[in-house]
Amino acid sequence: MEIPILYEDNHLLMVEKPVNIPVQEDSTRDNDLLTIMKDDIKVRYQKPGNVYLALVHRLDRPVGGVMVFARTSKAASRLSDAIRRGAFEKHYLAVVRGKPSQNHGTLEDYLLKDHRENKVHVVSPQTKQAKKAVLDYEVLGEANGLSLLSINLHTGRPHQIRVQLASIGCPIYGDQKYGQKVNKPGQQIALWSHTLAFEHPTKKDMTESESLPPDVYPWRLWPNACKRSG
Repeated sequence: MEIPILYEDNHLLMVEKPVNIPVQEDSTRDNDLLTIMKDDIKVRYQKPGNVYLALVHRLDRPVGGVMVFARTSKAASRLSDAIRRGAFEKHYLAVVRGKPSQNHGTLEDYLLKDHRENKVHVVSPQTKQAKKAVLDYEVLGEANGLSLLSINLHTGRPHQIRVQLASIGCPIYGDQKYGQKVNKPGQQIALWSHTLAFEHPTKKDMTESESLPPDVYPWRLWPNACKRSG
């Protein structure tokens, strides 16, 4: 599988994750992105033995877009610390059913994951083990009863964007888990990791990579959203 490499140096590897592959090995034993990229590094650099590559953040299996891996333990530690401090900027694009009541706003909820059904629920702040989830959104366009949103993620809770948007009556197009009443089986979820920006773990300058969604429905309702330069 050919994985587009967006940026690479001795400490970082930024790639465009394809849709519908897990980021690391799961119970399905399907090809996973971490293993694919380890094998790729081993071949390209003719490395003997095991290749070090660390997962510092995740994307849900059906979601595509930009991801970063750490190629050294120093980078892994510093990127993980940046995520904990909220110094890791994550921007997404999403196509949702309907339209939020405001053109831009902030969603703050408390989320609790049910591990048995692998589903996250919005709960009261007093709920034991509930975790605060915060995101900002902006409506970029409307068409065919759908809206294109830009999302700035402040916390990285499991399924956060999907469950928070569903909770305001705007489930993501194609989301079978949180929008099963309005989405048809087989529709691909329209959630895309658009940009990642963070301080480089050793150079200390800002490092940013961008990935654009594919030119397919519903993304192509907004051609500029999936227009690649060059």
